[in-house]
Amino acid sequence: MSDATATAGKTFPHVIMHADMDAFYASVEQRDNPELRGKPIAVGGESARGVVSAASYEARVFGVRSAMPAFEARRLCPDLIFVRGNMALYAKESRRIFAIFDDFSPRVEGLSLDEAFLDLTGSERLMGLPREVATRLRARVREEVGLAVSCGIGPVKMVAKIASAAAKPDGLCEVLPGEVRAFLAPLSVRAIWGVGPVGAKRLGAAGFETLGELAEASAETVRLRLGAWGSEIARLARGEDIREVEAYREAKSYSEENTFASDIRDREVLQATILTHAESVARRLRRDDIKARVVVLKWSPAERRAPGPRGYASLSRQTTLFEATDDGEVLAREARKLLARAPIEGAVRLIGVGAEGLEPAEAPQMSLFEDAPEKKRRSELNRALDEITDRFGSKALRRASQGGAERAGLSMQIKRGERLEEEGGP
Repeated sequence: MSDATATAGKTFPHVIMHADMDAFYASVEQRDNPELRGKPIAVGGESARGVVSAASYEARVFGVRSAMPAFEARRLCPDLIFVRGNMALYAKESRRIFAIFDDFSPRVEGLSLDEAFLDLTGSERLMGLPREVATRLRARVREEVGLAVSCGIGPVKMVAKIASAAAKPDGLCEVLPGEVRAFLAPLSVRAIWGVGPVGAKRLGAAGFETLGELAEASAETVRLRLGAWGSEIARLARGEDIREVEAYREAKSYSEENTFASDIRDREVLQATILTHAESVARRLRRDDIKARVVVLKWSPAERRAPGPRGYASLSRQTTLFEATDDGEVLAREARKLLARAPIEGAVRLIGVGAEGLEPAEAPQMSLFEDAPEKKRRSELNRALDEITDRFGSKALRRASQGGAERAGLSMQIKRGERLEEEGGP
């Protein structure tokens, strides 16, 4: 489990590696700007509503973490240096890193711009022992990109991901099949991928604070206290994770959202922002030859319900279309209808538009509610807008009624249909 773990002569039924860049955005900034090296920096918005998207390890010493409000990060570290960030640059570096990952495995599952699972199962004869593979991968990333990547190796995805976190910063941790239970046992239930504060509180109330406690409990006890959800978490606590490395995962939804710099009460501003998001979602749908049948409106009231970044409620409403669409005007129209019916009494701090119920885009069908010439006109207009955007960037042309969409921080998500090289910032 440590760097001294021997692997010679071992064969694994499954070998999964999780590669995770260390403080990716912040590390890129420090690599390219010598004045920032060795100093506490945060990438993201510095405004009152700003959020830390990434923090250097020098900043983490003070307790600064990603997703933390900028004002709290500044309180913890008065000397913190904020960098606005450059998504085009980060996307470029991410592509270089993933190209290296592809040289080490034919099955790479990207989770975000800075992390991925690699399936090394059955590759020992060609590539060498898993630990040797990870060592070569880390060396290549540092040599070619100038950044550090931490790697975790395990027999299942969950263990590999936890191992990479244990290896940080700039390390390598391998967990052999026979070591899984001992490795997981002392860890908090929060270590399980997907268990957040609410889930941890529920597990704690049931008497389970560590993975070892949960793994050792009888199936009947777990079922009685926590139901089917608890039974699934208990399986993970024992290291039983059947999820495969998916080199390509079908999207289930497309969405765009933003947090306003100040709380918004003006419905016209909300409607204009909805159109901006709808156009962005529609552009991504068209690039992927996808249409959506469900439109989702998401918002967060300005009133805080609990302390911390998760203290704001997240509410949503959705509607199902008679005919699937990839037209931003249609998405915006339906989202605005949802806004008109939404129980919004006060100000709003966040608003977003989503598209679900996805299906392949096929030959246009005749709609009962829209004449063919108008539909053809809008299709041609969208095609022209896409061509302009592809050539000059997403900010080159906007509808007159579109609004600005200030983001609180940068996202590390890989958004399908999005070309990050278009953007110069958040």
